[in-house]
Amino acid sequence: FTLTTRGTRSPYAVTFHPGDWLVFGSETKGLADAVRASFGPAQCLRLPMREGQRSLNLSNAVAVTVFEAWRQNDFA
Repeated sequence: FTLTTRGTRSPYAVTFHPGDWLVFGSETKGLADAVRASFGPAQCLRLPMREGQRSLNLSNAVAVTVFEAWRQNDFA
């Protein structure tokens, strides 16, 4: 999975499995177009944000997403 502001699904709407990879781009530029294009739409995730809010910083976005994947796998 990748997390991008161009994603269409929430990390809370997918099922994470052991062995899944989470790919994050740089804080300033995000993912390169070629990297993002290698993921299918169902694998491009976006954190839900309030209207008018841009996005979380990278470290917070990583923490939220990794914690959700970890939670879904019973913290194993």
